[in-house]
Amino acid sequence: MSDHDTGAVPDAVAARAARAAAAVDPAILRADLLDLLAIPSITGDEDPARDAVARRMAGAGLEVRSWDADPVALARDPEHPGSEVPRSTLPLAAGTLRGARPGPRLLLAGHTDVVPPGNRAAWSLDPFRPEVRDGHAYGRGACDMKGGLVAALAALAAVRAAVDPADLAGEAVVLAVPSEEDGGAGMLAAIRAGFVADAAVITEPTRLEIVTVQAGAITFRLAVPGRAAHASVRREGVSALEKLVVLHAALRADETARNAAETRPEMRALGLPYPTIIGTVHGGDWASTVPDLLVAEGRYGVRAGQTAEEAADELRAVVAAACAADPWLRAHPAALTVAGGRFSSAEIPAGHPLPLGLAAAAESVLGRRPPFVGVPYGADMRLLVRQGATPTVMFGPGDVRDAHAADEHVALDEVVACARVLAAWVVRELASA
Repeated sequence: MSDHDTGAVPDAVAARAARAAAAVDPAILRADLLDLLAIPSITGDEDPARDAVARRMAGAGLEVRSWDADPVALARDPEHPGSEVPRSTLPLAAGTLRGARPGPRLLLAGHTDVVPPGNRAAWSLDPFRPEVRDGHAYGRGACDMKGGLVAALAALAAVRAAVDPADLAGEAVVLAVPSEEDGGAGMLAAIRAGFVADAAVITEPTRLEIVTVQAGAITFRLAVPGRAAHASVRREGVSALEKLVVLHAALRADETARNAAETRPEMRALGLPYPTIIGTVHGGDWASTVPDLLVAEGRYGVRAGQTAEEAADELRAVVAAACAADPWLRAHPAALTVAGGRFSSAEIPAGHPLPLGLAAAAESVLGRRPPFVGVPYGADMRLLVRQGATPTVMFGPGDVRDAHAADEHVALDEVVACARVLAAWVVRELASA
């Protein structure tokens, strides 16, 4: 990292950073975003989106590497983060801008995959025929996170166009990965391919605030046993539904205790940084039979400072204690399985040069210093921090409340602002001595 994290930079560097920020072209950015939104890159089918991003990297004059990682081989990695979608390939692309002299490496990262559109009747447009309305781009993935990925591309394109490589030392890389939505295998593949850095910014939707702490999440499955009986003599049976109620109450009490124990101000400000939910319940096979098995699936928050496995151990202890306290479940305990994507937490000190330097660059472009915040969800940040030993923050356009929703959208002005901040930050950090 540079010595510019306090915001004081030489006049010549400040002028170059301002020139790079001004070189971001809103019209090109808008066109690139709409083109990328028109590609239905649902998790597991990211090849066309990867290819489109690689073409834009090449068009911007970046040194491009486009490749397919092997998901089968990667699954044998002891740090594999889990996955939920079958796939035969992991398509990745990286575009590098090199300075004239050796120096630090910066990484701007985003994911190409999007979640399915869900109930299309809830949309006012075709989710893969994007539109611009009142300055906002609408379409699946606009917020999460093609707006951020296009901003990262635009930032390096602007630096390439406006700044002489002789004035830069080191390199900046824009990285596009798949499979973020179902665990992060794409980012792990990139890390194993050598894409680590001295500092990284993931352009997830953060409302242009700087995320220094991210929680995580694991998914779980509870198989709750009961004993079948005819409805007319239901007391002869044991309802698996009623036993799920017992376990649900224990999970709710645990949720309250875990959130009350949090002391980080960034996380406490969220109100409920570590939520627990049961999202699906399946059981019973006849309306007049006491159900003898219920299967519930849910999400358990990973607290800041925890790995996914540490959170899983907490969850196992909660379920075991609830079973031990109930006469039926003591003899017939619920079976708990933790599977799918495993999102550990990650954090970086607020006083680290990365968030300080990015905040200073943002202030120089936006006229305001963004706050440092925490988020209650998992992201690829934890892989770069934990497996890639790369200091990482998240900073991008859009509000996560619009992600995964019908009529997903992002403000184009915010995408442009993000690109300009990132362009200025790259120049300030790679300023040649």
